[in-house]
Amino acid sequence: MDCFDPFIFFLLLIRLQASGQAPGDNGGWGLESSLSDEGRCNVDIRDVNSITHAEFIHEYAYTKPVILRDITDNAKFRLLCTKTNLLREYSDKRVRLSTANTHSYRKVDVQFKDFVKFLLNPQSEDTLGSDTLYFFGDNNFTEWHSLFEKYKAPPYHLPYTSPAYSFGIAGPGTGVPFHWHGPGYSEVIYGRKRWFLYPPDEAPEFHPNHTTLSWVTHSYPNLELWNRPLECTIRPGEVLYFPDRWWHATLNLDTSVFISTFLG
Repeated sequence: MDCFDPFIFFLLLIRLQASGQAPGDNGGWGLESSLSDEGRCNVDIRDVNSITHAEFIHEYAYTKPVILRDITDNAKFRLLCTKTNLLREYSDKRVRLSTANTHSYRKVDVQFKDFVKFLLNPQSEDTLGSDTLYFFGDNNFTEWHSLFEKYKAPPYHLPYTSPAYSFGIAGPGTGVPFHWHGPGYSEVIYGRKRWFLYPPDEAPEFHPNHTTLSWVTHSYPNLELWNRPLECTIRPGEVLYFPDRWWHATLNLDTSVFISTFLG
């Protein structure tokens, strides 16, 4: 259903009630402030039994995004990423945070325990990207190297590329506004992450210092049907692949733990 009801959308953004959910369902990262609107999904979904490497290359690698389901078993890696375990192993390590702004590169170094305690919070739609500190990617090959060794990356490689990992943790309502770079995968370890994607020749209209949540609330409802993005919400066990130079923005619906594999 493509019609949009602002009142329904507002109701979908209320906080989820924790009834019926075990305390460990999200690795201890909490579900109290989650957003419930997962949106539609118009991205192809394929599982390990329905696609080969050759088919991936032919149908998706250079042309359009796809969600791959159950192509790797990262159950052990998932256990290593619980809140309790990461705080035990990396509490005093320094992590580098970046502003969630398309054109800003301000960096802030903090101890991991302080990031979790003071900065891993829900984000409101009126918070500017330049005021949002986002943990994703920086200094991953030093502090987080031992963790990456346990991760099983998607098996479908592109010719003449090598993988580079970026690990991240972010609160509900956070995300990065539209941007583009080379091809890659994004896997959710805990939580849910909503994706919006446009082809390279269809640059979306957005304010580089406004959050994705603000764009979803104020700009998305006014888009003509023909101008709406490819979109989907991915969950643990799902990997989204995006081709080279595709525009994309993300919105974390829960406190999310995630890892991307960039193919450079």
